[in-house]
Amino acid sequence: MDLLRGAYGAPSDEEDDEGTTVGPAAKRVRSEGYPQQVLPPPAVRRREFSGAGVPSELVSAGGRYVSKRERARLAAEASSSSGITELNTPVSTSVTTPVVRGISDLDIPHNALSILRHQVKDNVRHDKESRKPTVVLSGHKKAVNAVQWSRTHAHLLASAGMDQTVCVWNVWSQENQRARVLTYHAAAVKDVRWSPRGLSLLSCGYDCCSRMVDVDKGVEEQVFKEDQVVDVVKFHPDNPNLFLSGGLKGSLRLWDIRTGNVAQEYIKPLGPILDVEFSPDGRHFISSSDVSQSNASENSIIVWDVSRQIPLSNQVYVEAYTCPCVRYHPWESCFVAQSNGNYVAIFSGRAPFKLDRYRRFEGHWVSGFPVRCDFSADGDVLGSGSADGAVYLYSFRSSELLTKMDAFGDACVDVAFHPAVKGVVAACGWDGGVAVFRC
Repeated sequence: MDLLRGAYGAPSDEEDDEGTTVGPAAKRVRSEGYPQQVLPPPAVRRREFSGAGVPSELVSAGGRYVSKRERARLAAEASSSSGITELNTPVSTSVTTPVVRGISDLDIPHNALSILRHQVKDNVRHDKESRKPTVVLSGHKKAVNAVQWSRTHAHLLASAGMDQTVCVWNVWSQENQRARVLTYHAAAVKDVRWSPRGLSLLSCGYDCCSRMVDVDKGVEEQVFKEDQVVDVVKFHPDNPNLFLSGGLKGSLRLWDIRTGNVAQEYIKPLGPILDVEFSPDGRHFISSSDVSQSNASENSIIVWDVSRQIPLSNQVYVEAYTCPCVRYHPWESCFVAQSNGNYVAIFSGRAPFKLDRYRRFEGHWVSGFPVRCDFSADGDVLGSGSADGAVYLYSFRSSELLTKMDAFGDACVDVAFHPAVKGVVAACGWDGGVAVFRC
């Protein structure tokens, strides 16, 4: 009996952990003093995989004996889990078709943006000496009306041209700087804006349409048709599903991208809309219109209430000049207007939106061109184009001219500061050129 008990007294695979096991006394003595390992139930047990897709239980079980039956069960689970893992592995979103080549930053020099930031930080010079562009982008065949940097992809710049194209530039690329040429418009393109959501562009122009294009896929997503030439578009700062458009007939419309329809319309007898600008909180917007034909300058600049669709003031600027551009300061409660009187005027951002008669930015020339201006991200510098083809940078605090940068042989009509890299500004000209400066 003792021999039979010694031969068959080892624990069985079918016995529970809490059951009584019979075996040699020496084995029981060796296990005394060690806490019993309690495994969590399989449903909540976290299984880690080793290099070849084998669960770690098969590699190491913390000193616990793993029976043949349990090893077979774990191996079966590992096989099924491996198949599921392969099916659920995220697929790379990179596309290798020619339409996508050049949009990524893979061919940009290593740490180019970091190096650029370091150079700007160490070499910022505010002087009146003329400077030359650091990057020249060629591709438009006619005048370029607008440029804008992408806020989500720092290496991308968009431009809208009179040659019916929208170009997307991979500015610091070593091989393919013109990453996209979008030709969906049937007439000249007046304005272009990046969607706050990422790689989508909204553009408008003389074909009486605003068009939303997926830049990554090169596919036109939506078309917003109007009964007028659309001169300007601007996204709402708080709701990326809304954008404002203004056109040749003086109509101002707030569009909802989700429905493709007009959400609100702002009705007032106005001349052609030259520019629109939302306040930073999105509650108000400014419109600038051409009132030269009506001989009444009181409606040149109007501050609107977005939700109530009513003008808060229409006697902001009463001088006999049109204003092709209006811009809110990023932090201060004020806005500026580019005047055809060859200066930039400053206004209070609060009612009654008074003109500051003691400060203005002057030195550049407008001369009837649709010259725009822009603030740097920190609000310390105001940049403006000029009819003489140069970019003028002014100190916002003192209104003094900091730098003049020669850019084009014809009028420079738009400037855009980089939203992330300090001291980098893009500009476009009436001669079809696009340039990037480091100041």
